[in-house]
Amino acid sequence: MLRRTFLATAAVLLAGSIMSGTAHAQLKELNFGIISTEASSNLKPLWTPFLADMEKQIGMKVNGFFAPDYAGIIEAQRFNKVQIAWYGNASAIQAVDRAEGEVFVQTVAADGSPGYWTILVTHKDSPINSLQDILNAPGKYTFGNGDPNSTSGFLVPSYYAWAQNNIDIRKHFTRITSGSHETNALAAANKQVDFATFNTEGYERLKKTAPDKYEQIKVIWKSPLIPSDPIVWRKDLSAADKAKIKTFFTTYGTQQPGKSAEQLAGEQKVLLGLQWAPFKESSNKQLLPIRQLGLFRDKLKLEADTNMAADEKSKKLAEIEAKLADLTKQMGS
Repeated sequence: MLRRTFLATAAVLLAGSIMSGTAHAQLKELNFGIISTEASSNLKPLWTPFLADMEKQIGMKVNGFFAPDYAGIIEAQRFNKVQIAWYGNASAIQAVDRAEGEVFVQTVAADGSPGYWTILVTHKDSPINSLQDILNAPGKYTFGNGDPNSTSGFLVPSYYAWAQNNIDIRKHFTRITSGSHETNALAAANKQVDFATFNTEGYERLKKTAPDKYEQIKVIWKSPLIPSDPIVWRKDLSAADKAKIKTFFTTYGTQQPGKSAEQLAGEQKVLLGLQWAPFKESSNKQLLPIRQLGLFRDKLKLEADTNMAADEKSKKLAEIEAKLADLTKQMGS
């Protein structure tokens, strides 16, 4: 009787362990999500050699997973159709909060800079020459906004360009479209919108992929620095798979024992095509400043809301202040 009780208890504990995500089989195949910063026809040639090297070095098939928007990658990771993905910081927050995600490494710009910047661009012949020109002209311009899950295309300009200047974009602009970085830049170059969000990484890539369009746009505003993009895996991957994947990322493009000069040069060439230097280790902590940014934006919106009851507004503002204080504490730890 005691033996049967022990075996039954052990079975329940094992089942609970599996359900809670503490016991995991190793992967046989891995799907890598790639956010839609531009058309997949442009992204695939850049990523294919990287994914091929990853497949060879971790010893399992690696498939590139492309979706038309950021939400498609987040949802795919949520339902374990994607096990690892490249995100911007804002979309990484969604992956961490909703899709069992965890940041483990961070990209590094090819020039070694610690991040990148949002920019606003317009046609080179446009009379718009600064953010102030836009702020001073309510109801005059059309605006190409970024994907709602994009850090540089949406979150950063929402706070630094609009919220800090008390601009309600729904009222300030005659028309707003939403698209990828590349789509927005081309819309500005083709005069389909008066101005649009873009970022410095995409701007440098456009110089190579569409130099004629690059020549047709000018930069009218640049944001504060945005931390470099995170790579996010599902935190329920097996320890063995995590070890292989992390080793690949932290050694890729760097000199290692047994790595030939030819292999090293090849890896560095692949990284350069992605506009990156070798990766560096990271964690969910890199997302804290972006979380803080989102809360500041929410606070400003609440403060400007004239329809909300005073008691309710006070309660919500107190909740935001508490979250901000907690983030500040986490950033200091």
